[in-house]
Amino acid sequence: MLPAPIIEQHAGIVVVRDDLLPGGTKMRAILPLMQAQAAGEFVYASPAQGYAQVAMAHCARLLGRRATVFTAARQQPHMLTVAAAQAGANIITVPCGYLSVVQARARAYAAERGAFLVPFGADDAASMQAISAAATATGLQPQEVWSVAGSGVLTRALQRAWPQARFVAVVVGKQGGDTGRARRIVHPLPFERQAKVLPPFPSAPGYDAKAWEYIRAEAMPGALFWNVGA
Repeated sequence: MLPAPIIEQHAGIVVVRDDLLPGGTKMRAILPLMQAQAAGEFVYASPAQGYAQVAMAHCARLLGRRATVFTAARQQPHMLTVAAAQAGANIITVPCGYLSVVQARARAYAAERGAFLVPFGADDAASMQAISAAATATGLQPQEVWSVAGSGVLTRALQRAWPQARFVAVVVGKQGGDTGRARRIVHPLPFERQAKVLPPFPSAPGYDAKAWEYIRAEAMPGALFWNVGA
C-alpha cells in the first residue's frame, strides 16, 4: 500500500508532491497492475527519459518480482535508467533504438520468456483506478488541474476523480497520447531537452517541470499541479 499524496503550496499553486515516492506516480499505476498478474517477470519498453522504468524497479522490489527494462542505447546512460538499475531492474539496451524498435524488442522478449509486458504509460484499467483513488483520497476539489502528459494516463485518471474541474495537459514527447477532455498545450522542446523554467520544488526537468512556465503564465490562483517525479 502506497502512502497518500503529499500536498504543498508553491507560488499560489497546490502541488501534489508524488516525486516523494521513490518511483513517483508511476508506482501508483504499476503496482496494482503487477499485483493483478501471476507473472514473475515484468517487461517495459521505456524512453531513456521515462520515469516508469524507475517505478518498475521499485514495484518489482516491493513484490519480490523481476523487472526488465528495454531502452535505447546511449553513450551515457540517462540518470533515470541508472536509478532503475540501482533499484534492481535488469536493463537491456537497444542500439539505434527508436521507441518503436525498443517496443518490438520488449514484446519479443516478453513472449519468449512468458513475462508480462507492461503497456506504455501503464495504460490499464487497474492503473487508472489506483491514480484516481489517490486523487480522491486527498479530499481536494480543485477547479483547475494541470499535469504533463505522455501517454495521457495521469490526466485521464484525474478527470475521473475530479469530473467538475477544468484540465490542462502539457504534452511532452508522445503527441498522440489520449488526454481526454483536457486542453492540450504541446511543449515545443524535444522530450530529451530540459525545461528552461524550473519550479521551486523538485521536478523531473525533462518532463513535469515543462509545465511550470505555462502554469506561471496561465493557471488560475489555487490551481492544482500533479508532480509525477523529480
